[in-house]
Amino acid sequence: MDISRVSACTFPLKETDLGYTFQVIAEAGFKKVDLLARMPHFSVTDPEYRLDELHRVCETYDLQVANIGAYCGRDFSAETQEERDAAMDEMRKTLEVAKEFGAKSIRVTPGNGKRAVLDGLVPYFKESAELAEKLGVYMGIENHGTEISGDPEACLEISEKVGSKYFGILYEPCNLMQAGVEYKPAFEVFKDHIVHVHIKDGNYNAEGKWERTMLGDGVIDVGWVWEQVEGLGYDRDYALEFEVGNIEPVETGYQKWFETWRDL
Repeated sequence: MDISRVSACTFPLKETDLGYTFQVIAEAGFKKVDLLARMPHFSVTDPEYRLDELHRVCETYDLQVANIGAYCGRDFSAETQEERDAAMDEMRKTLEVAKEFGAKSIRVTPGNGKRAVLDGLVPYFKESAELAEKLGVYMGIENHGTEISGDPEACLEISEKVGSKYFGILYEPCNLMQAGVEYKPAFEVFKDHIVHVHIKDGNYNAEGKWERTMLGDGVIDVGWVWEQVEGLGYDRDYALEFEVGNIEPVETGYQKWFETWRDL
């Protein structure tokens, strides 16, 4: 598999500082990160966050930001105009920082995730998409299991209503399975709107409950995902999201995931 287009999510190291986080990811073999938009990793709203420190660690560990795992848009469904305006300001700032660091995409959030707010979100995402297109940065709603993000038909609906190739879906097969949605049929529903991809693995245990596994040990057909997404003409990155610290520490596990991806 193409290792030049794979990144590591910083989420499994969310409690550690940027320096240690980037060191672990670099030592595992990665050249790119999918940067979690939570302190201490990233923020455009916390006055204590310093972009110059992000520049420094990127240079120190020779890592590039491929995607910002932001939560922009979560207050597009807020009750007050002040809150919605602040959410739009957060979106603008995040898109601009993504451009500054060469990130190809950012994750966005469909308000409170309720289907009832979908139409109200559209004007805000349309406005965001205009800036995203100017900057050349894609925005994707991750399949996180809400009434919008976890429902393929709702994902299609909001993508079509926003109507921009710079807005769409962050395809996450494992999250879909955890929400009880088969990832292959879901792909067929919203495939024309996929802007980014997260990869992890899982399987059903003896009680029928979905559990995450080491990459390659579950039922997610990563090769199928690659072939289908590449068949769309997709030319951006795939982020590996190590969320199995209960199985192995990320400090050793991420290298195994990188090698599994490389050898597929």
